[in-house]
Amino acid sequence: MAIVLILILVVLVLMGGSGVLAYNGLIRRRNRTTESWSQIDVELKRRHDLIPNLVRTVQGYAAHESGTLQAVTASRSAAISAGASADPAAVGKAENALSSSLRSLFAVAESYPALRAEEGFLALQEQLTATEDKLEFARHHYNASAQDFNTAIQSFPRSLLASRFDFHPFAFFQIDPPDREVPTVDFAKVTPPTAS
Repeated sequence: MAIVLILILVVLVLMGGSGVLAYNGLIRRRNRTTESWSQIDVELKRRHDLIPNLVRTVQGYAAHESGTLQAVTASRSAAISAGASADPAAVGKAENALSSSLRSLFAVAESYPALRAEEGFLALQEQLTATEDKLEFARHHYNASAQDFNTAIQSFPRSLLASRFDFHPFAFFQIDPPDREVPTVDFAKVTPPTAS
């Protein structure tokens, strides 16, 4: 009888210990995913902080392009508001709109050679590109963490703990990639080299 009680006690201790380990694992994964989201938030804030300087720089050269400049400013405000929600779907939609208006702004800038040669504009453009790269890295890290957490809370036996302790899946953060235009090459316009 004593051996049976000891075995039952050992089984209960093992089950309790594995439950604690599983719970702590879920907490670690959730915290890692939350930290990954904060990295996205940092990069989005950096992006949003660069845009007013970029708009002011373009405005000095292309004041008559006020529609484009207002669209960028409105898109930035919408993206900041969406960022306050911390909802990856809402943030992604707002950031897509901001990216689209920024592409329009850079298209306007292409019409002004003096602007494209201005050091301040080039520095802002370079900082924005670096921020976009960091944002892409942070997005990949967040989505990997979210996938790891979501898989953990949906896998047995952790799913029992997840439902009991109110763990919810994280949404993935999607930003549409910028449209990549394929350059057109017309060999008919190429002048063959002359023989010297």
